[in-house]
Amino acid sequence: MDYKQAGVDIDAGNEVVRRIRSMARGTFTPGVLSEIGSFGGLFRLDAAGISDPVLVASADGVGTKLRLAFLTGIHRTIGIDLVNHCVNDILVQGAQPLFFLDYLATGRLEPDVAVQIVAGLSTACRENGCALLGGETAEMPGFYADGEYDVAGFIVGAVARDRLIDGSAITPGDALIGVPSSGLHTNGYSLARRIVFDLAGLDVDSHVAELGTTVGAALLEPHRSYLPIIRPLLPSGLIKGMAHITGGGITDNLPRILPKGTAARIDPAAWQVPPVFEWIQRTGHVPDDDMRRTFNMGIGLIIACADVAADRVLADLAAAGEPHAARIGRVTGEGDGVRYVAP
Repeated sequence: MDYKQAGVDIDAGNEVVRRIRSMARGTFTPGVLSEIGSFGGLFRLDAAGISDPVLVASADGVGTKLRLAFLTGIHRTIGIDLVNHCVNDILVQGAQPLFFLDYLATGRLEPDVAVQIVAGLSTACRENGCALLGGETAEMPGFYADGEYDVAGFIVGAVARDRLIDGSAITPGDALIGVPSSGLHTNGYSLARRIVFDLAGLDVDSHVAELGTTVGAALLEPHRSYLPIIRPLLPSGLIKGMAHITGGGITDNLPRILPKGTAARIDPAAWQVPPVFEWIQRTGHVPDDDMRRTFNMGIGLIIACADVAADRVLADLAAAGEPHAARIGRVTGEGDGVRYVAP
């Protein structure tokens, strides 16, 4: 009996490292001091060019969206999802990404699948100006079924201390601006899959007229990065707070940035809910409250700013490439949490 017979193929692992080395190296920024394969990744913080820097770190996964990758055989978008989700999580505090680490665990390592995942990671890292500094690939026979895996991402960014955005400056009367999502992003897939595959009896190749595409394509739409459109706005100092709308929707995520004694009023008619959410709700007969606590409903990021600055922020977003952002509510001093009301 040897290690390969026990289920771990060291040669396959080495092949993956060989094939992904050039992809990872293509993301390196001037701050990177190490090579892929080192025991630890090295990064020069001063290369970020930020005075009095504060490090901002986050970790996340993509949840049961992985099941869509298993069913379709498309794995590249998973890497994009992972990076962009983590980038957004630190962006809301004003941080720019410095480097990213990934963790891939599987029962039997398939080099072609691993390379697809890392190709997505490296593409998203390059687009976000973030170095793919290292990672771990773990082959764990007996823990995962053949063809299945799990991934997690870890990001570190930095922001100047006097540019840190934490929501503490938010006051009643401030405007709330919603920025469109690109779809489900990485949340709500347990409910979506139950409705689509179990209740409706569809498969990933089923074409849905209302969506204009197949179920698989609609549900695999990558998680959007908001860095390209938010970074140009940061120097203005107009943004008081930002919320990344992930699991829990607007209902649970927006209160995370609201100071004690403030609440939010959201007008659900202020934006056009994308067809994918309307179709899921109608097909599964899902109540409004459950939809709003499960999905982003077409709003992936919310910006809080002074009411008098809202038009300027909207104009700056349009100039940065996002013309569809809109006022979706305001901050109040009444009650707590989020209330969905007409204007």
